[in-house]
Amino acid sequence: MIELKDKISTADIWLQPLRSFYFRSLICFAVVGTLASFANWPKIQPAIAGIIIFALAYLALSFHLSKRKNATPLTLERYLGWIDAALIGSCISLVGFQILPTILFVTILQFNAVLMGGGRKWLEDNCALITAATAASFFSTPVWVLSGSIEISAASLIGVSVYIVLYGLYIHFRIKKMEEESELLSKEREKYKFKAFRLAQYLPPTVWHAISKDNDQKLQTERKRLTVFFSDIQGFTSLSEELESETLTGLLNTYLTEMAKIVTHFGGTIDKFMGDGIMVIFGDNKSQGAKQDCIACTAMALAMRRRMKVLQNHWFNQGIKKPLQIRMGINTGFCTIGTFGARAHHLDYTALGPHVNLASRLESAAKPGEILVSHEVWALIKDTILCENKGMIEAKGFSYPIEVYQVIDHRKNLGKNQVYFESSAEGFSMHLDLEKVRNYDKARVIEELEKATNTLKDKVIL
Repeated sequence: MIELKDKISTADIWLQPLRSFYFRSLICFAVVGTLASFANWPKIQPAIAGIIIFALAYLALSFHLSKRKNATPLTLERYLGWIDAALIGSCISLVGFQILPTILFVTILQFNAVLMGGGRKWLEDNCALITAATAASFFSTPVWVLSGSIEISAASLIGVSVYIVLYGLYIHFRIKKMEEESELLSKEREKYKFKAFRLAQYLPPTVWHAISKDNDQKLQTERKRLTVFFSDIQGFTSLSEELESETLTGLLNTYLTEMAKIVTHFGGTIDKFMGDGIMVIFGDNKSQGAKQDCIACTAMALAMRRRMKVLQNHWFNQGIKKPLQIRMGINTGFCTIGTFGARAHHLDYTALGPHVNLASRLESAAKPGEILVSHEVWALIKDTILCENKGMIEAKGFSYPIEVYQVIDHRKNLGKNQVYFESSAEGFSMHLDLEKVRNYDKARVIEELEKATNTLKDKVIL
């Protein structure tokens, strides 16, 4: 960003206020040259002599003003523009409104006025032009010459020609400079877009959207009905002592990536990763109501448990024989959610409260592969998801017993409509998800199952 500022601050010689001075110089020299060519030497008219002296003195004064340390104020530049127009008006009046100088001076004034200030400057400069031309006519009656000598027109011709050439160069350099700045800005924009994308991966969606839209009010602490989910891998700590750090890192990243995909699919928000633990919130970002949030959260937990079966086979093929299973806990209730921490050092957007603590305690109380939910969650999901009452448990931090339920599966997947099967024993592991079996794989799956069944039937097991 420093490089960009340096390039932009390195203004070329055409930038304000000098650009106005260059135009003023051309006008003054053209006016002086035109009047000098028109004057009857040595008996020069007082009005013409006065305008010539004034033009030269005015040019020196305006140069002094433009070289001040502070930029020329817009108000002063506006007044100087009126004087420029008045000089032109006086000049064309004193030379008898000769056709060529008049057209050239008026044209260049219109062009510069529109270019430098738009409609307002155009109107003001033309008023100054007409006023000065009218006033000058009282000192020297215009002859109204429709054809003039080339000597008188030469100065205005040279002035206009130089102005056009110089302005063409100015446009060329400005376009070139703008192209360079545009390219630099484009690179900076791409760099910051990439940085923003990477930063978004470290922030919850609620925080990222609030910051990107300058809406910090969304991050204020408030009370919300949330559904909170906790999970961790049973035995991961002991496994970390057995595996190389590279293998462990790859395993953990694979697990967290797969779980994050499932969270996103069901509309949850990952609050934080805690080693192999995950905290997910439903109801903060685009809540569908307490009931639907609980159903979505429980469906997510079931999907995670099924996905873990696939990952177990994947890790087993990589030489990790210890089966890894996850424990999960879900609770719902009003929580305090918002920004917590030291503003000068570190802030964290998270949810706090007894209901969050209970979800964590349920996860700790769950057995490997088990999903425990509170009575409040069960009451909202029981019509859709089958659960088994596990009785009361003692939870740390709670003075009373907590009634918990174990999640079995979606009711639609049970009985004759069952679409998911899983079973495991020593030397045997199977999980079958009929919703994910493709039509072109159906025959091969049946063949493999029949082959395994026939082989198992014929084998004598002692």
